[in-house]
Amino acid sequence: MLTRIDHIGIACHNLDETVAFYTTTYGFEVFHTEVNEEQGVREAMLKINETSDGGASYLQLLEPIREDSTVAKWLAKNGEGVHHIAFGTADVDADAAAIAGKGVRVLYDEPRRGSMGSRITFLHPKDCHGVLTELVTAADPGAEH
Repeated sequence: MLTRIDHIGIACHNLDETVAFYTTTYGFEVFHTEVNEEQGVREAMLKINETSDGGASYLQLLEPIREDSTVAKWLAKNGEGVHHIAFGTADVDADAAAIAGKGVRVLYDEPRRGSMGSRITFLHPKDCHGVLTELVTAADPGAEH
């Protein structure tokens, strides 16, 4: 069962400038940064709040590190802005299977590694009213990323 909005992904050309905007304008703080080679992005997670299920809600700022990455292609077509919405779940495998059973295409055969050691998959935007949708199971708090 989906439990919260885990994060909203925002594609940007320059991560440092975009982080500066969100920290200066809204007072958000950077909670985590990493480079995800598999996804071809450098990212920053800005924590917005805690949630009742022990998770949190974030803004995920994404800068492509390669021209062939999905985010780079998306930026070239759409420019900077909201790239996707992610919903938190305790079991990404079960929820992806249940949603697929309702006719929604799941983009990965098996969940992949996401930010902060999470497990993720995406749902096809054409099946979700034009919104690229991510399902996220957070890593165990004691697990190394």
